[in-house]
Amino acid sequence: MCKNAHMADTLDWDALQSFLAIVRAGRLTVAARQLGVTHSTLSRRVTGLEHSLQVKLFHRRPAGYALTAQGERLLASAQAMEGEALAAMTDLTGSRVRVAGAIRVGAPDGFGTFFLAPRLGKLAAAHPDLSVQLVTMPRLFSLSKREADIAISLAPPQEGRLHARRLTDYELGLYAAPAYLEAYAPIKTVADLNGHRFIGYIDEMIYAPELDYLPLVSRDIRPSLSFSNLVGQFFAACAGHGLCILPCFMAVDEPRLVRILGDSVSLSRAFWLIVHSDMRDLARVRITADFIAQEVKAARDLFGKA
Repeated sequence: MCKNAHMADTLDWDALQSFLAIVRAGRLTVAARQLGVTHSTLSRRVTGLEHSLQVKLFHRRPAGYALTAQGERLLASAQAMEGEALAAMTDLTGSRVRVAGAIRVGAPDGFGTFFLAPRLGKLAAAHPDLSVQLVTMPRLFSLSKREADIAISLAPPQEGRLHARRLTDYELGLYAAPAYLEAYAPIKTVADLNGHRFIGYIDEMIYAPELDYLPLVSRDIRPSLSFSNLVGQFFAACAGHGLCILPCFMAVDEPRLVRILGDSVSLSRAFWLIVHSDMRDLARVRITADFIAQEVKAARDLFGKA
């Protein structure tokens, strides 16, 4: 990681914290605001750290700060030191450590918008110095590229230094608006679905195989209205534009939707919480991950019988 044998004697803890803040924020001005210092002070700290290590840690670009290869090597050690320092403070004081900085959670759009968004305010209120960021997009998130500190996924990771825990199974069912059901032929069995209008994903934008569930209902289904995300499908169904497979936690309490063929059309999927192994012991990551797990557990009935 360093060129000099005396590097350990020259490391400044404030400089390391400044380094971590810039990594997490991506921009000098944002990191400075989070630390409560001026951007010039923060710049001097990081420049001083680079000088003491005799390496370049960041590529300074108009779009923000990006780590160099040397910066990537320092990141793992700095995160480990931060985790050990926080753990030591907890052991010595016996009290809850002040959690500060930014924590970014990446989640599928349905789970992030309908479940996490209304609840994350409690986490922010409990930790006033923690900046909670939620990214809800229909895609997979790369933790190694720091697109998120915590990712919610539909499947456990198959490779990489990642730690995953199963949050919950959840049930999906077939839903439609009452106005749609009144306007079209009655639906008594799965065979009656032929000829009905369906809402679904754009085929080439199905980012995970777990989302390709319309063929499991019937291979003859072809959506007449397709979206890149689940939230769009939800609102199209509420507006009466067709039948839609939706997670029960999104639709069960929605007065604009009713469930159809509940006994014969029921799918099961799972949500996984994933963190990078290098970051799982950081206080802000651990506290946020535990908060999400506790909220899911408290609302287990919302996720259906799956």
